[in-house]
Amino acid sequence: MGVAKYKKNEKDAVEEVRYQSGITVKPVYGPEDLEKAGFDYSQDLGDPGEFPFTRSLHPQGYRSRAWTTRQYTGFGTPAETNSRFKLMIGHGQTGLNVAFDLPTQMGYDSDHPKSIGEVGRVGMAVDSLRDFEIAFKDIPLDRIGSGLTINAVATIMLAMYQAVAEKFGYPKEKISATPQNDILKEMIGRGAWIFPVEHGVRLVGDTIEYAVKELPRCNPVSLCGYHIRESGATPAQEIGCAFEIARAYMENVMARGLAADDFVGCFSFNFNVYGNLWEQVSKFRAARKLWAKMLKNEYGVTAKKKLFLRGLFGGGGSGLTKEQPENNIMRGAFYALGAALAGAQTTALCSFDEAYTIPTPRAALLSLRTLEILMEEVGLRDTVDPLAGSYFIETLTLEMEAKILEEMKQVANLGGMVKAVETGFIQRKVAQQAYEYEKGLQSGEYIKVGSNKYTDGNDQGGSDVDLHEYNEQWVEEQQAGLRELKRTRDNRAVTRSLQALEKAARDGDNVMPYLVDCCRVYATVGEMAGIFRDVFGEWQEPAIF
Repeated sequence: MGVAKYKKNEKDAVEEVRYQSGITVKPVYGPEDLEKAGFDYSQDLGDPGEFPFTRSLHPQGYRSRAWTTRQYTGFGTPAETNSRFKLMIGHGQTGLNVAFDLPTQMGYDSDHPKSIGEVGRVGMAVDSLRDFEIAFKDIPLDRIGSGLTINAVATIMLAMYQAVAEKFGYPKEKISATPQNDILKEMIGRGAWIFPVEHGVRLVGDTIEYAVKELPRCNPVSLCGYHIRESGATPAQEIGCAFEIARAYMENVMARGLAADDFVGCFSFNFNVYGNLWEQVSKFRAARKLWAKMLKNEYGVTAKKKLFLRGLFGGGGSGLTKEQPENNIMRGAFYALGAALAGAQTTALCSFDEAYTIPTPRAALLSLRTLEILMEEVGLRDTVDPLAGSYFIETLTLEMEAKILEEMKQVANLGGMVKAVETGFIQRKVAQQAYEYEKGLQSGEYIKVGSNKYTDGNDQGGSDVDLHEYNEQWVEEQQAGLRELKRTRDNRAVTRSLQALEKAARDGDNVMPYLVDCCRVYATVGEMAGIFRDVFGEWQEPAIF
């Protein structure tokens, strides 16, 4: 859902503005609105860098440090991806956000029958540690942090990242990686799940427990409201669902004997930016405040940095259109503006051609330059939270906070997010909203410039878009490399490591150390995920209609 709904109101002869989250916007705001809402400076706003962090996590905001740019990158073979990594870093990108192909995401090797037609298509094909050795060659892993956009097999990819770093001579204590690793949002909004809910959550808990002890600079989970929003959730639901998912993972780890204070500081978030600018800004300001209050009041977390809502605020692909694709350049700029005004620490901006294709180098660099222009030219680093104190923004932030709490309460009343996912309640709700929104787009109730209004008679409008062509040779190269790997590796060592992994999975032990051992001897993704399939089984999705 992307835009505000405008409706003529005969009583006062002005248009009614109602945001996706259900908030009605007045034409004018003043001091009386804050007074009516019970606004309290110390509890609702506070100084920058101070609880409840509505304005910023840091006292000087972007004056002391600009946001990290982390464009989504990865396709074809590891060698192709390595070249794109170096291109983006060479042009000023300060972090990596790694895309994996669907076979890798689903735990299949490139030679599996189910991988046909998908190897390297929507991301990098990864079969073993050898692929990571190629993809991250000459990347300074002690200085460049990597987001790993992977979920069902996130345990495997985090283990592989540790193994490749050690292979290159970087101590595991020095590397920074953030696997997405949010399996509940996959079950709600994206579909790249494998194992039943209970076991999927257990694997997330294993990575969190392991990272706290062994990988101090890694963020073992990135809570992804992003994909839930892309699937039809409102901005308020996006935040509320992410926080309730976080609660589910916290409870799993706390049941292992750790206190929230021991691990919440390594949580990261991935949120969406598209649609109405003011709704997005208020969403993020309210989210920072609510997260800090939740941790402090419900879980007794006191250390300031552990109360931070850290993460990536990314330009939403659902905001893009295939019609008049150049309009997406402007949309992306406004998405980036919203993220910056909302105090994002890291931003990944969708490229204008993503409604058609994996971003071409030209499109990816345009997105990076957009972020850099906002950073260096426009003045968004001049002062912290420049919208603070606005009667409209502060009132809207309070109203957004209330809407988010409503969504969280609904999930809690169902018995928590695990129960809400197992029964299909959340999936049903989000799917229905997506359907209603699509009907609104088709009827013109919701406006999409160049798509259902201000069209130029060319419905596609994409004749000038350069497509990133899929190369069938990548499949042959990847499969040949896999055959050579299996021929030359120590297969006895692989068998022993996989047997140890299976025992750990069955006994309920933390699987991460065993996965690292498997990766070191070049066990494949399909072999490791196959162990989990045998032990855990596969999830049967509930009917939602």
